[in-house]
Amino acid sequence: MAETRDEVVAAALERADALARRDAERLLALLHPDFHWTSHRGEQFDRERYVASNTSGPLVWHTQVLTDIEVVVVAGDAAVLRCVVTDQVDSGSGVESFRMPMTQTWVLVAGRWVCLAGHAGPRLATA
Repeated sequence: MAETRDEVVAAALERADALARRDAERLLALLHPDFHWTSHRGEQFDRERYVASNTSGPLVWHTQVLTDIEVVVVAGDAAVLRCVVTDQVDSGSGVESFRMPMTQTWVLVAGRWVCLAGHAGPRLATA
């Protein structure tokens, strides 16, 4: 079970790196075709809109660091990852840093962990 947990964490870290690198192709590969995301503002995104807004829009990711990571694996092919993320992003008015809880649901498809859904927020006070 520890190996599976490590695989899910590795996929989540790869997703965070794809965001920071604005790598749309790699990000798409890490997201399930039925992927959905809810932002800390309550915005809803499907897979295509999520990738476009995070890799080709005005929002530029610099880093996303995951801490306090917890993973619960169910039946070997589904997992829920909970953590606190620290994001550094620029939405056009300078780099901003913020922290928030994040939950992601990962599923194993054809031997690869892909994110099916996620939610971030609300923002936490910065330390």
